[in-house]
Amino acid sequence: MKDLIWLIIIILIIGWLVGYFGFGDAVGSLIHILLVLAVIGILYRLATGRRP
Repeated sequence: MKDLIWLIIIILIIGWLVGYFGFGDAVGSLIHILLVLAVIGILYRLATGRRP
């Protein structure tokens, strides 16, 4: 499950980069939702961390 969260985060960041630099004019600010979701995922991952 932990690796799945990192995979989703990486996919969201790559999707944001492709959308922002490739389709920035067409999509507008909606592409930033992917970046926000990726940051939330990273913060969630850091907050939960390793549990004993």
